[in-house]
Amino acid sequence: MLRLPDHWVWDSWYAQDDDGRWHAFFLRASRALLDPHRRHRRASIGHAVSTDLRSWQLVPDALVPADAGWDDLATWTGCTVRGPDQRWYLFYTGVGRAEDGLVQRIGLAVSDDLVTWHRHGDGLLVEADPTWYELLDREMWYEHAWRDPWVFPDPDGDGWHMLITARSNQGPADARGVVGHATSPDLVNWTVRPPLSAPGDFGHLEVPQVAVVDGQPLLLFCTNAVAAGRGSEHQLWTVPSATVRGPWDMAAAQPVPLPNLYAPRLVPDGDGWSLLGFVDHADGRFVGEISDPIPVRYDRTGGLVARPAEAGD
Repeated sequence: MLRLPDHWVWDSWYAQDDDGRWHAFFLRASRALLDPHRRHRRASIGHAVSTDLRSWQLVPDALVPADAGWDDLATWTGCTVRGPDQRWYLFYTGVGRAEDGLVQRIGLAVSDDLVTWHRHGDGLLVEADPTWYELLDREMWYEHAWRDPWVFPDPDGDGWHMLITARSNQGPADARGVVGHATSPDLVNWTVRPPLSAPGDFGHLEVPQVAVVDGQPLLLFCTNAVAAGRGSEHQLWTVPSATVRGPWDMAAAQPVPLPNLYAPRLVPDGDGWSLLGFVDHADGRFVGEISDPIPVRYDRTGGLVARPAEAGD
């Protein structure tokens, strides 16, 4: 478990170095804010290291808001991948003071050692294309959604894909959530593409990730918005597809029965997969700590379900 006595911890993502150590990158904000709802406008990207995904050693923060510019208010959720050049690429969400934090954009920082990070140029990398995606419209939604980049290599070796929490520019306000999409040949130059899902069931699809679990390509996402026609009791969802490139049919989305976990990531753990996410609320209060790994498996009928921990887990 990763709990900081003086900071709330929430969305997280993971990378493994050459020595087998796990690096957790996570959003953090001071508990001195008192009200956890204020944490989003104070977020920076923390960093901790572990050999077992359970006991963590805190190291210096990876990234903090810029002094000025498009990401000078807060730095939000992203992902970390290693490029063909052996450098590490940290893709992140940024919001700025100029728009009062309402417009989200995606940026990039790079590192040679996973510890010291520098923005690539001014960091700004990918913005929403209004051809397909909703921009800021306070009558439709409370913010301009373009965040939570998840980057992975094309399975056929044709460059890289980025999945993005985004909203379509068409449809009812509470049903415009889509899986945004961009592609790149080199991790630096990106082209925005049409979404990989159609609007229809969700207001937004937060923290998307793809993985192949027990032979099944899955999209994992979460939502704290009311799911149109689905009820609001479920927060975690998976969608199967033929490949990790989608497309993703939201009519096939299945809930994951872990009610107190939010923004989890699928992480290889031993011979299987585990979910690591932050504990959202318990007993009516915000917790703000990252769970121990929760072993999961894919069931053709039930979707992603918890599996019994093996001896030594």
